[in-house]
Amino acid sequence: MKPKTLLGAATAVALALPAYADGTLNLYTWSDSISPELIEKFEAQTGITVNTDGFNSNEDALTKLQAGSSGYDIVTPSQHFVKIMIDEGLLEDIGAKDLAAYAQVDDKWKGQWWDPENAYSIPLAYGTAGFAVNRDVYEGPVDSWAVYFTPPADLKGKVASLSYPDEVVGAAQLFLGVPFCSEDKAEMKKVYDLLMAQKPDVAAYSSDNIENRLGTAEVGAHFWWDGNVLKTRNDGANIVYAEPKEGLVGWLDSFVVPKGAANVEGAKQFIDFMSEEENATIQYNYYAHSSPVKLDLTKAKYTPENAPELFPTVPVEFSKACSPAAQDLVTKVWTDLLK
Repeated sequence: MKPKTLLGAATAVALALPAYADGTLNLYTWSDSISPELIEKFEAQTGITVNTDGFNSNEDALTKLQAGSSGYDIVTPSQHFVKIMIDEGLLEDIGAKDLAAYAQVDDKWKGQWWDPENAYSIPLAYGTAGFAVNRDVYEGPVDSWAVYFTPPADLKGKVASLSYPDEVVGAAQLFLGVPFCSEDKAEMKKVYDLLMAQKPDVAAYSSDNIENRLGTAEVGAHFWWDGNVLKTRNDGANIVYAEPKEGLVGWLDSFVVPKGAANVEGAKQFIDFMSEEENATIQYNYYAHSSPVKLDLTKAKYTPENAPELFPTVPVEFSKACSPAAQDLVTKVWTDLLK
């Protein structure tokens, strides 16, 4: 329960705001990705009740929106899925370029191919997908995807993957020199053969509970994201994020508003709020992924010295929105792999 003084302040603010501020805001974001402190702060400032629901894959978020009437006001997909959602007419044109949040965005993230007119999205966070190893299990080098896809003796049967193909297939393509979104069946057969050869050494295909699976050495290597590795390492796990010479898979997640959302104005308000320098810094320190909006560097927690996971020195290639033909090949590779 909120203190009386806080309720009083929230009510006073709410009375000064448009009617939408009295409503609710339903978020569908990557699991545990939004700072609870900021949710409480936003609710106190606006009187809007924020409900959060989590997903663990872009595919889950897309499926929910494709089903229609999702009930969500904000979703946070990665760049290639933003493009897919725009192309399928699943998003509201929120005039992102006119939002206060847009002025906070680093210029390098404006006008990108997934939203060239900056109409639909405001970036939330970016980073890389790669793999981490538990040093209690494996002490060797982690400078190549070969360690993950063709595991050495110490990692035999102790590798774990994600439950969906998106970034895993991309990593395999980086290792093999196959371009993202290849429509060449022979090239994708190489990807399939690599993953099938790895399969006997994969203990789990799962996107849940990775911190425990890897942190407790249940497995020795796990496909994962940069910031999650950082947070788990800071919690005491003896793990390290690999920097494969073939490169890492890049991602950038953005705030978008589903078509037909009930509280579009509240969603814009939340996006602006999250992009304010002070709040973006709180979010950065909580989420432990790189920020595409301005931070208060005097309060930012992570630096190249204490968070090398966020500052890779190897090439980073961002996932793309593939043609239907290319996406069908990715789906077929993964479906056949998991049979």
